[in-house]
Amino acid sequence: MNAIATVRDTNDAVSVKPKRIPPKISQIVDWLVTGACKNQQAACERANLDPSYVSRELRKVHVRVFAERRARETIANGTLRASARVLELLDAGSEHVSLDASKHVLAIAGIKPTADAQVSVNIDIKAGYVIDLTDQPRGPLIAQQAHIDAKPLKSNDGVRHGE
Repeated sequence: MNAIATVRDTNDAVSVKPKRIPPKISQIVDWLVTGACKNQQAACERANLDPSYVSRELRKVHVRVFAERRARETIANGTLRASARVLELLDAGSEHVSLDASKHVLAIAGIKPTADAQVSVNIDIKAGYVIDLTDQPRGPLIAQQAHIDAKPLKSNDGVRHGE
């Protein structure tokens, strides 16, 4: 056998045993994700666990991955319920609610008014005065603009600045 055959391929996947999540911690995650407990303190009291222990466990990476996975599953289940509810609202007794539900369903399907259908007002209208502090005017004055010939004051001319 040659030396190359004995070297393990670096691309081989190394099997890693998943870290264990204590059953009470997974129950606390479920309570928090589903809303059975409103906060971590209430979940600790319900499970009869020390809050510092639960906080330490919830900060571990493998527990956070578990919690995020559970949250995504819960949102996916909520998406199914929400879509059914929006379809129910299409036939609501209130015309306003029915119109909003219809607009929402159509927008999800990609049918919506274009954004450029709005009327633009005051395009390129500038209000106020233009003060030109250069020594030479740059061109003819426009009737709406007033030209002020201002020169900087010297600091030793006896005039107090900033008053």
